[in-house]
Amino acid sequence: MWLAVLVISLALLFAFSNGFHDAANVVSTMIMTRAVSPRRALLIAAACELIAPLFLGGAVAKTIGEDIIRFPAYDPAWIPTSAAFLVAALVGAVLWNLITWFFGFPSSSSHALIGGMIGAGLIAFGPDKIVWRGFLYVAVSLVISPLLGLIFGALFLRMTLYLFRNATPRANAFFNKMQIPSSIALAISHGSNDVQKSIGLIAMAFILLGFSSGFQAPLWVIAGCGAATALGTASGGWKIIKTMGSKIYRLRSVHAFCAQTSSAVVIFGAALVGGPVSTTHVVSSSIMGVGAGQRISAVRWGVAKNIIRAWVITIPASAVMAGLSFYFIQKIFSYVQ
Repeated sequence: MWLAVLVISLALLFAFSNGFHDAANVVSTMIMTRAVSPRRALLIAAACELIAPLFLGGAVAKTIGEDIIRFPAYDPAWIPTSAAFLVAALVGAVLWNLITWFFGFPSSSSHALIGGMIGAGLIAFGPDKIVWRGFLYVAVSLVISPLLGLIFGALFLRMTLYLFRNATPRANAFFNKMQIPSSIALAISHGSNDVQKSIGLIAMAFILLGFSSGFQAPLWVIAGCGAATALGTASGGWKIIKTMGSKIYRLRSVHAFCAQTSSAVVIFGAALVGGPVSTTHVVSSSIMGVGAGQRISAVRWGVAKNIIRAWVITIPASAVMAGLSFYFIQKIFSYVQ
């Protein structure tokens, strides 16, 4: 029981870190264009993060819980190893989230979690227990989604500029107002995808620790993960908000609206098919796409390169952290047991 409590607590901590780390993705454009106040933007996003997982499916949770690691059949003798795997995977992901948040890098919480699971899984169960086909599906989702964000962002901006080609300056006020529903859609899409990852880990823990015979998440788990993410979102990640909202491209209201809308479309689509995509990647690439759709030279590609570097090293870095953590955690658990 105490191992289950520990794993659930860490999963909720990951959900919280996901919230304040990825809050920037949801609210940065809205805040930097002054469409709404920072406090109101964060409260809107937090409310959506809380509501979304309660009503929008569990395809992503199932992908995380069943399609990455092939676990041995439940055996009490495996409990220390299984618990150490779960804790190490979460420790690797949370540590990387905290490091990148501290330096203001908008890296991917999804990448960090996948890296943590792979690193801890390789040490705990061996390479033959990694579902490489499932990992490939996740990897493809993580690679394709930012490309779609880039393309959709550019196309959506060009289409919007064409439709409003004869608009007066008052169109800025219109797009400021339109950022509220587009940000709500983005926050709900984030909640429908990212919150499911913590839910999937807890459901997996119930099976590995002998509390459940099948993959399922009680309502209190879904609500708890949603609440933890909402709390993290309400806390805000101001360093990342500044990077996302102003350092990639100087956003105006129309650009923010197009970036939010194209991001929401990509993330919603991924959630429907169980693709655990990175909100950070999608929003960042959508902002790049919007900027390139306006004028390629206006995008600060140097900043974009630094973000891409953070993307590339996230999985191996979190995997190494989780793998190293596993050795120490397993010894502690074995001793306690």
